[in-house]
Amino acid sequence: MVSFLFISGGEITVVLLMALLVFGTDKIPEIARGLAHAMKTVRNASNEIKREIARAAESDETTKDLKETVEEVKTSLSEVAESVKRGA
Repeated sequence: MVSFLFISGGEITVVLLMALLVFGTDKIPEIARGLAHAMKTVRNASNEIKREIARAAESDETTKDLKETVEEVKTSLSEVAESVKRGA
């Protein structure tokens, strides 16, 4: 049978029947829409977090590349300054 988080199919059936008895047939579709909306909101929030993490990782790589470029330019300028000092 269906097993979701250690809940058997019979237990799921009992829970669904109890929900039907408690809320009635009028409220079940409304509750299902609310749950679907909540799940969509959570999914969108998790996707946004994933995008932010990816953006931050990309930013770190860009920063690393920029630091390397600055170090290369600094080294080149130091070499030029040293050669000017020796020539003077």
